[in-house]
Amino acid sequence: MESPQLYEEVGRIGSGAFGDVVRVRHVLTRELLAVKKLRLPPDHSDGRKLQVLPAALFQEIEALRQLEHPNYDEQVVKLADVFVDGASLSLVFEHMATDLFSILRHRSEPFEDADVRCLLRMLLHGVAHCHAHAIVHRDIKPGNLLLSAQGILKITDFGLATVFSQDAKRSYSHQVATRWYRAPELLFGSRQYDSGVDMWGVGAILAEFLQPGVPLFPGQNDIDQLFRILQVLGNPMVTMDDDENDSLPLWRDARNLPDFGKIEFPPYKPIPLTHVFPDAHPGAVDLLTKLLALDPAKRISAKQNAT
Repeated sequence: MESPQLYEEVGRIGSGAFGDVVRVRHVLTRELLAVKKLRLPPDHSDGRKLQVLPAALFQEIEALRQLEHPNYDEQVVKLADVFVDGASLSLVFEHMATDLFSILRHRSEPFEDADVRCLLRMLLHGVAHCHAHAIVHRDIKPGNLLLSAQGILKITDFGLATVFSQDAKRSYSHQVATRWYRAPELLFGSRQYDSGVDMWGVGAILAEFLQPGVPLFPGQNDIDQLFRILQVLGNPMVTMDDDENDSLPLWRDARNLPDFGKIEFPPYKPIPLTHVFPDAHPGAVDLLTKLLALDPAKRISAKQNAT
C-alpha cells in the first residue's frame, strides 16, 4: 500500500453512487493510472464516527487479489494499489482508454467479423480465467469491459463478484447483473445458479456486436425483460421434439424456480437466431445460440470457447 501523496490527479473519468473515478499520474514512475474513490459511510451505532466498508468493496478487492495471483490474466483489469485517504477508500487500477459501452453507443454499423472474433476471444478468455479461479463476476455488461489504446479488452468492476462453491445447496442473491444482461434463471428468482449467468451476459454482448447500439433484450422492468427473452427464445414449458422424437419442454427445470408461475407467459415458440440476425456470420449466430440457451444447463462454458 503506497501513500496517496504519490498520485497526482490529472483528470476526471466519471462518477456514480459509489464515488468518483479519476485519472492520476504516479509522481515517481509517471505512469498513468485510474483511481476509483469510494466514499466510506459513517457508522454512528456506538456514538463514534466509524468508517464501515461495504461488502461490495471487500468482494471486489478479494476477487481481484485472487485473480491476479499466481497466474495474472491480461483480460482482467489489474489492481495496482489500495489506500485510505480521509473518508474515502481508493482503488488504483491500470489506466484504460475507454469502455465497450462508449464504443457501442456511438456505433451504428456491425463490427467486422474479424473484430467480433478478436473481442469475443478476449472476453471469453477473461471470463474463463475468472471461472477457473471460482470467481463468478455476475455483472458482465459493456460498461464493465474496458479497452486499452491498443485494443486490449479487460474485465473490470468485481463489486458483485462471488466465490462459487461446488456445494449445490449454497444460495446466492438473485438481485445481481444489470437487467438487460441478466440471465433468465435470475429473473425467475433462482438462488442456486452457477457461472452460466456470466455466459448469458457474454451472449447479450455478442448480440450487440452483431447489431451495435441495439441491445437484444432492453426490458423496461424485470417482467418486461422476461417477456422480451421468451418472445425470442420461447416459453420454458413449450414442448419441442428432441432427436428421439420425445416431446420435451424447452427448460423443464424452470418450473422449480421461486418466481416461476407468478406470471403466465404466452406459449411462445423459439425463433431461430438466424432470423433475428440474418446478415450475421453463421458461426457467430451458432455461438450466440449456445450462449443464450434458455436452459442454463445447456449453456456453453467460457473454457470451451476461449481458445
